[in-house]
Amino acid sequence: MHKRLLILGTRGVPAQHGGFETFAEELSTYLVQKGWRVTVYCQEEWNRTVPYETMWGRVRRVHIPVKQSGALGTMVFDLKAVLHARRQPTMALTLGYNTALFNLLQRVRGRANLFNMDGVEYTRAKWGFFAKLWLRINERIACWTGTHLIADHPLIKEHLATRTRERRITMIPYGADAITDASTAPVRALGLEPGKYSTVIARPEPENSLLEIVQGFSQQPRGHTLVVLGDFLDHNPYHQRVLASASPEVKFVGAIYDKATVRALRYHSYLYVHGHQVGGTNPSLVEALGAGNPVLAHDNGFNRWVTGDSAAVFFQDAASCAQRFADLLANPDQALAMKKAARLRHAEQFTWEQVLADYEKLLTRYNPYQPDPEGWEQYLED
Repeated sequence: MHKRLLILGTRGVPAQHGGFETFAEELSTYLVQKGWRVTVYCQEEWNRTVPYETMWGRVRRVHIPVKQSGALGTMVFDLKAVLHARRQPTMALTLGYNTALFNLLQRVRGRANLFNMDGVEYTRAKWGFFAKLWLRINERIACWTGTHLIADHPLIKEHLATRTRERRITMIPYGADAITDASTAPVRALGLEPGKYSTVIARPEPENSLLEIVQGFSQQPRGHTLVVLGDFLDHNPYHQRVLASASPEVKFVGAIYDKATVRALRYHSYLYVHGHQVGGTNPSLVEALGAGNPVLAHDNGFNRWVTGDSAAVFFQDAASCAQRFADLLANPDQALAMKKAARLRHAEQFTWEQVLADYEKLLTRYNPYQPDPEGWEQYLED
């Protein structure tokens, strides 16, 4: 009998957007090679009125068309995906808890549903009061009703343990490929010299410290280029502050989704600069370790655990960021030592082989699903 899994909560496969899509691609292709039958729900523009199915390799895709765009479109997609999934006699893995209220429809039908709990989303500065309230409520619903919870970072597991029993939580981090070679052509096509630039790959939002990074780098001439990937919009005041703070040595190249180009930019980068202040195990930071990038990171417990003690140095604000840039650019021997430490840290904790094997082991416990007397049913009685 084949093991079966539904994957919800992403825009679909193949990956074209963020970390969850990449993870869904990696996990689904891994599991089908192990004999599982995997279905991934995919969000589509409104091109027909009903869901339809296609195969992507050996992965079944259920395409859900939605008329709406943005956050509303994502919520409509999640609801329609759950309505479809609840009719499947199959366990599910939901990536993120932002619409956990909808997943109650699966649990009422007795379907197992594991949640990857992502980060503590409602701490992000971009959300207003009602969005934060919605996220708080849905986090609690996921913690109370999920068959099992997955945390991608020890600090996320500690946080979730204040919401539910610790034995209902498993810590499995994000993974990344080791990048051991890459063409220089995509780098040169952007007007860059391999090894003569550093990269920032992040959504330009306040909690990702883009302003502090650009201000710190731009305090003095560096003889070095800072390459910033991401969309900067004319009508966004924060984006305009970042752009206005940049020296001529900062190069904004827009959002780049071509995998070969991003791979090359990472591999040939002198430093990777990571400003994320909240979240768990950030995919971009793990990918930097896999590329052997020395890391200049915002100083917080999330980033310190991911990089370990030797692969990164840390900053708190624009002034300390400026000093760390000066130190690392003047000391290539230190950067080389950090590069070696980054590869060791990646191999120790974040290879896809290890991460995906841990996921399969956990998923197998609930497939086929047998009600756990200490699981969801117990919480209804409590």
